[in-house]
Amino acid sequence: MFELTSLKIPLVGVTESAARACAPFIGSGKKDEGDGMAVDAMRSALNQIEMAGTIVIGEGAKDDAPMLFDGEIVGTGQGPKIDIAVDPIEGTNLFATDAPGSICTLAAAPAGTMYRPGVCFYMDKQVYPRSARGRIDPQAPVRDRLAALADAVNKDIGDIKVFVLSKPRHERLVSEIYGVGAKVRLVSDGDVNGAVMAILNQGVDALFGIGGTPEGIVSACAARAMGAEMFGRMAPQKTEEVQACRTEGVDTENWLDRDTLIGSDDILFLASGLTRGDYVDGVVMGRDATGHFIATDTIVIAGANGNVRRIRTSVHQ
Repeated sequence: MFELTSLKIPLVGVTESAARACAPFIGSGKKDEGDGMAVDAMRSALNQIEMAGTIVIGEGAKDDAPMLFDGEIVGTGQGPKIDIAVDPIEGTNLFATDAPGSICTLAAAPAGTMYRPGVCFYMDKQVYPRSARGRIDPQAPVRDRLAALADAVNKDIGDIKVFVLSKPRHERLVSEIYGVGAKVRLVSDGDVNGAVMAILNQGVDALFGIGGTPEGIVSACAARAMGAEMFGRMAPQKTEEVQACRTEGVDTENWLDRDTLIGSDDILFLASGLTRGDYVDGVVMGRDATGHFIATDTIVIAGANGNVRRIRTSVHQ
């Protein structure tokens, strides 16, 4: 029986290629140029893999992407049929300013198992580590969720830290977290990175708040691969998005559980660091006795067996 772990090394090459391609633009303020280089490199690498892949989560309609768009077919067309979610640069503002937490990320699962987000670009998310699986009521008030989380991770509530995107829409959420004595890590963008931090217990204990729906599906892949917990609820932010959700009958009231967002344990989640991070290092460009090199650091989470690996690669140019 085919398992996605057989594609681990080829897919690592995809995120590594994208990281190397955009590395010269880290800290340059040129996020669009960097993103373009990452997209080109990622697409080229994907098309060399023996698979029949479909981009389920890509650059997306919101970005009016010319390639790696939702529905694009990638790979050689031969081999296993798989769903693919990509974000060539997750945390573009962090990338442009060389701030911590920007990654190049990809998730893969058997065809037909990834949730299709449709017309809703934004999702309210809750992400928790494995120890909290089955112990959180997503409908409960913030104070109750944090109390349950503190019990699950065996911490005082004052030691709990929640990753939240620093957006005006989260002012009340942040106040509620502070109100029960917990702490907040506020970051401008990059909530896949925040979700993975929560899943791996690296720097934060949970992620709350509204971010991109595509990023939510990628985060769900990482959560299921690690046996962690996640909930998502569609949260349209703009008038036209609200109307589109009404027209399509999108449910914006109820929380979707992790296994609705990703319907298989046979998952691969990969993230190559672009800037320095809590669980993966950023790209290093340098020179040694044999010439110029670029070094990448990639984390790989395999849902089929729950393994987490770090792969460090140095390529001379």
